[in-house]
Amino acid sequence: MHWTAEFLFWHFPQIQYKNPGVQMVMMKNLTPSPFIKCYFDDGESVLIDTWGKDRFQIYEHLNQVVGKSRATLEAEAVAKQKKQNEANFGSSYSRQCICEIPGQVPCSAYSVQAKEEFSKLFPKGKTSVLV
Repeated sequence: MHWTAEFLFWHFPQIQYKNPGVQMVMMKNLTPSPFIKCYFDDGESVLIDTWGKDRFQIYEHLNQVVGKSRATLEAEAVAKQKKQNEANFGSSYSRQCICEIPGQVPCSAYSVQAKEEFSKLFPKGKTSVLV
């Protein structure tokens, strides 16, 4: 089996799975020398020669040419993890306040505090906690 055929057998399905928004097509035995052609959104295309390279070298070269850098992938993973954490709340998350979570104490801005709770903070005769 030729190295490009091994690359297509082992790595092509993985690349397709990891890039669901990208259309990928295999065209076999069109030319005597194997190549990979990549098309970009701006109309530019890149031709990658795979002659004499094994499947690992092809994969590494393809990753370097059209793939994202490791730092970019790590930054995207961290940003995705921060955004998806359900424990976060605030104006930029799905919950504005912690009181929206079931079982939490309601917001003091929207509910009246019970007299029993208020008397725990201010015992009889005291008007301030500091006194």
